[in-house]
Order: sequence, then structure tokens, then C-alpha cells
Amino acid sequence: MKKFTSLSAIIMMMAMAFTFVSCDDDEYIADTLWGVWEGDMHVYHEWSGTYYEVHESVIQFDRDPDSYATGTGYWVDYFSDAPWDYFASHITWSVSNGRIRIYSYEDNTNFYIYDYSLSDNYFRGTIESEYGDPMDFRLRKTAAPNWHDFDYGWDSWYDYSDPWYSASKTRSGDTIQEKPVRHIGKIDKE
Repeated sequence: MKKFTSLSAIIMMMAMAFTFVSCDDDEYIADTLWGVWEGDMHVYHEWSGTYYEVHESVIQFDRDPDSYATGTGYWVDYFSDAPWDYFASHITWSVSNGRIRIYSYEDNTNFYIYDYSLSDNYFRGTIESEYGDPMDFRLRKTAAPNWHDFDYGWDSWYDYSDPWYSASKTRSGDTIQEKPVRHIGKIDKE
């Protein structure tokens, strides 16, 4: 009977060790993810029936001091041919069982990152919005820009008294009346 008790205790200890591994892995991923990443996310925005391709995306992942596998941050897409220079959004993110979820407040959309490779300098993998359209991305770790230099959101869509949101204008200075939609994928050129 003593052997049975010892054997069951060993099995229980091994099972407990496996349960804690995923939590440690998530915290390790979050620790490596912490910082600013720039590169090609294969994002485009649709506005008034026209599609505008992003030439570079910048994402900052800030950790929550109370929970290392979650945090907040910023996602900025830069354009070259659009009526605006960039689209900036606030994000929250989390790592659960190795899968990274990004929620963009201005898009009101979840994005999921999976099947990825993450090091101290490079981050590449597959990103997919909650609507589908998986796409491969490649980012490199860089220094942080001044996040307070960006206007967030779109004029006609948010409460101006809320400090999270401020106005974005077109290059001509006109107010944007229709909210552009962020998509993952490549533009089909017909």
C-alpha cells in the first residue's frame, strides 16, 4: 500500500508540474513581447469603398504590473497613399496557452496571433482577425516613439470628453465622417 501511495504522489507532482508550465510559458512570452515592434503586418484599411494598404505597422506591448501575461499598448498603421498619414489605436493584449490576443479599441476587433516565432529581436507568425483572413507578419524590435504625439480615433465616432480618444483629420484637415475598417490580408488588385 505504501508503494501505491508513493507512486500516486509522484504522479500527482508530475501532473502539477505540467499545469504550471503553460503559465510560466505565457509569462515568458509576455516578457519577450514587452516593447515596441515594427514591420509588415499585411494590414489594409477600407474607407468609402477604397482600399488603402499600410506600408508599416508599429505595435507597443506594455505589461500589466500585476499580471505579466496581459497588458495594454498602441498599434499604429502608417500609409503612403491614403487621405491620412496613419491610423492609431489603443490595445489590450493577453497571452493564454501560448496564443496572443490583441483587442483594438478603435476597431472594436480582436486579433489573434498563433504559430509564431518570438525572440528578443524578431517576431514573426500568423495574425488573424475575429472575422478570419489569416496572414503572415514579420516585425523587428525597435525603440519606442512618443505615443502622445498621435491623435487616436476618428472625429465623429468618439466622446471628446474621454481622454482616451481625440480627433484624427485627413491630410487636407477635413474631418473624417466615415470610420475606416482595419483588415488583415492583401488587397486584391483587379
